[in-house]
Amino acid sequence: MLFKCRNCGGNVIFEPNKGVMYCPHCGGKDSEDRIDNSSMTQCVNCGAPIEVKDYISACRCEHCGSYLVLNERVEGVYEPHMILPFRICKEAAIGSMEWEFSKRLFTPSDFMSAKSLEKMEGIYVPFWLYDYKADYDYAGEGIKIRSWTSGDTEYTETSYYEVIRKMTADFNQIPVDASYAMDDGIMDLMEPYDYRQLEAFNPKYMSGFYGEIYNQSAPELEGRAQVKARNSSQEMMQASLGGYNSVRPLRNDLNLSRNGVHYALMPVWQYLYHYKGKTYQYHVNGQTGKVIGTTPVSKAKVLSYAASVLAAVTAACYMLVWALEIL
Repeated sequence: MLFKCRNCGGNVIFEPNKGVMYCPHCGGKDSEDRIDNSSMTQCVNCGAPIEVKDYISACRCEHCGSYLVLNERVEGVYEPHMILPFRICKEAAIGSMEWEFSKRLFTPSDFMSAKSLEKMEGIYVPFWLYDYKADYDYAGEGIKIRSWTSGDTEYTETSYYEVIRKMTADFNQIPVDASYAMDDGIMDLMEPYDYRQLEAFNPKYMSGFYGEIYNQSAPELEGRAQVKARNSSQEMMQASLGGYNSVRPLRNDLNLSRNGVHYALMPVWQYLYHYKGKTYQYHVNGQTGKVIGTTPVSKAKVLSYAASVLAAVTAACYMLVWALEIL
């Protein structure tokens, strides 16, 4: 499908800063007409052939530059339940990166120059969001040790306590990415998202961006969600066991029951930078601006910093010697 401006015929895209559909050609707002197309091999705007890779649900025509949303991959079994629209634009995402890199002491000064930019894309990444109820039944032996001294004698008192805990917790929308192309560890670091801004799926939010359908089913990925729910449950249980020197578990039963699962699209800015023969990849949370990625290290900055530290230490030593001589 294509979102075409009814005023000028241009391609209308979703503008994150304004939160509206925007025509970059005439400046029209919410002026889109939706044009559906059943073909996944031909651009609905210019008729040129397009190459659609596996799992792609939204792309850009290399010939006319129009952003296309593929009907076949956002409908039926592939229709997302929810979407979290982009909230920060490309320029804001770059600003987040510049701010993050400015705090990294040894990043080269010219690293963020336009010459090093290789590719930047806004992508809707497929996620499964799992809901769980956790029932936790815990029993253990708590030990408290008290020591004191009276006269020349040191005493130690050891007390034993029966510890019983029963906990119920609800976990809503535990996220697990369903994209082979995205590293699981990086996607976990992209959290948290503010799920209050999730909306019922509308394909118009995909215009102007790339997108994927889920690469793996919800049952295939549920193990990762269960690990997250179990870890969070155990952290909460451990937090309730304070006040003892140690606790020996006797019963540690945790039962998870799934209450629901939802298919959602989450916004991610992906950047590729080419710098001095190497390619660096970065991801920016398209809602919060959180930046994930490592930067190269400037040897000159490291040496300069080391020299300044050495000079400061040397000066401090001279001041100390001088002060001691006065005394």
